Amino acid sequence: MDTLQAMRAFVRATELGTLSAAAREAGIGQPTLSKWVAGLERQLGVRLFERSTTTLALTEQGRRFYQHATRVLEEYGEAVADARGLTEKPQGLLRVNSALAVGELRLNGLVHEFMAQYPDIEVELILNDRYVDLVEEGMDVALRLGTTLPPHAVARRIAHSPRYLVAAPAYLQGRPAIRAPTDLAACRQVRFAWLGSGDTIELGRLDGAGAAQAVQVPSRYRVNSALAVRESIMLGAGLGLVPAWLVHDMVADGRLLRVLPDWQAAPQQAHLLYPSRRYQPLRARLFIDFVARRLPTLPGFAAA
Repeated sequence: MDTLQAMRAFVRATELGTLSAAAREAGIGQPTLSKWVAGLERQLGVRLFERSTTTLALTEQGRRFYQHATRVLEEYGEAVADARGLTEKPQGLLRVNSALAVGELRLNGLVHEFMAQYPDIEVELILNDRYVDLVEEGMDVALRLGTTLPPHAVARRIAHSPRYLVAAPAYLQGRPAIRAPTDLAACRQVRFAWLGSGDTIELGRLDGAGAAQAVQVPSRYRVNSALAVRESIMLGAGLGLVPAWLVHDMVADGRLLRVLPDWQAAPQQAHLLYPSRRYQPLRARLFIDFVARRLPTLPGFAAA
């Protein structure tokens, strides 16, 4: 049995959803392709598909084998191209993961810039606020913010975003002036629900003078969405300690005002993550370099 041929058949059947579609694409009969896949299963000693009369569903072993098989086939193709003296062409599907807010407000636009430069690359951008296992979920690259990073991944720090206090003019109107961090105790804040620091806000002077100050600022409203935090602050629900990229536009047009502008918190770090494996497709390498170059130039970000 030609193992590479059988792996290609298995991968395409997985991606197209049926053995018949994979067979039509390959220009062969379905019985032939089914025989190749069955031979691969015998060789591995596991069942890769749960078959029905109309659909294919990967088994757990099949799902894991698919992730490895796609990388093996890509690396084989690169090795063949190198041996023939050919230049690898940037093409194929790139799967990218990001936190929801930064994905919508910043990364989405960069993805379209990237696709315009490389018309043969397809991108699937998956946005959520949980940490994903890049290998288990088949992701090539992830953009993550903060210092807590998932294990079993390579992290490349590419940018940072200052964090400062903001509030809507309506919230500040009629309230006592806020001149020092201790004045914040009489305020209320809107914050992300899962902050390890809870209601504690720690600020340091921009000029570096003196020690940082920590103050408890009660939070009546907590939410697990940075976009909801942004909107809630704008609606006057309280002040918020937020990264600059999240509210840069609102501060610029006056919808939000800086509070204690001579103070700020530790900056939020931006990392690109990718699986800790030796081989990366050209499309992933190009995307990582592109985002590492462009993200620090966007409003609210600065170079790492």
